[in-house]
Amino acid sequence: MKKPVQNPREVAEIVAIQALNFIGGDPERLGLFLAETGIGPETLRSSAADPHFLASVLDFVVRDDATVKAFAKVSELHPTHIAAARDVLSDPKWERDVP
Repeated sequence: MKKPVQNPREVAEIVAIQALNFIGGDPERLGLFLAETGIGPETLRSSAADPHFLASVLDFVVRDDATVKAFAKVSELHPTHIAAARDVLSDPKWERDVP
């Protein structure tokens, strides 16, 4: 049995990775995300290691009511938890534990 994640930063990163998978599951949504962020599909995976990028993923999700509701339904998370994860990742006081 896996040990539950307790660190808010880790939880927020997990939510952001789930959101990135959600975005990637819809070609139209993915195209819009890539256009807005300016990254290419070839750098998507490596960008996911950057906390600032993960915050931008959640920014993209929460900026649109329909998108956040769709992601909340798929992830079984309340929209306020998604917004809280975004806040954790955007907090400049947090430092990534691992390089």
